[in-house]
Amino acid sequence: MTVTRLTSAELRAGADELASLLIDTVDGGASIGFLAPLGHAAAVAWWRERADAVSAGHHAVWVARAGGRLLGTVALAFPDKPNSRHRAELVKLMVHRDGRGQGVGRTLLATAETAAAAAGITLLHLDTETGSPAESLYLSAGWTRIGAIPDYAAAPSGELRPTTIFYKRPGAHTDGT
Repeated sequence: MTVTRLTSAELRAGADELASLLIDTVDGGASIGFLAPLGHAAAVAWWRERADAVSAGHHAVWVARAGGRLLGTVALAFPDKPNSRHRAELVKLMVHRDGRGQGVGRTLLATAETAAAAAGITLLHLDTETGSPAESLYLSAGWTRIGAIPDYAAAPSGELRPTTIFYKRPGAHTDGT
């Protein structure tokens, strides 16, 4: 498996393939901001909007591939406020259903954490559906659970679900140093 960071041009060029990953993730029940069924045109448009954010430096996107096949993606969203340039939000960790259980999510997560530390980011945060497989991944990867908010977001089915908020200090040792 290889993981690469996409330029805005690469993201635009790959929007169709990335849209298929997004649709598969939503169809698989992941609560990542979309309701099912998600149309291909809407998914392509969403990725093209991310390309603009990458071009502006507000977003960084990585993809994981094996044998030329797209298996997953993860992104960091960087705030534009002067008082928050030390942090970033980990967003849209997606793994194709065919790639799950193979370490793709863990590899993408580690890649984003390492890149954040190298960029001087000292605090990462994220939210994920409470009780989801992603929640278990973040806990096992050393993220700190802050708490849960009831009825925070709708699952792809439309049902309101709680979300759990996590943070991590990239590059920090487990003792906090």
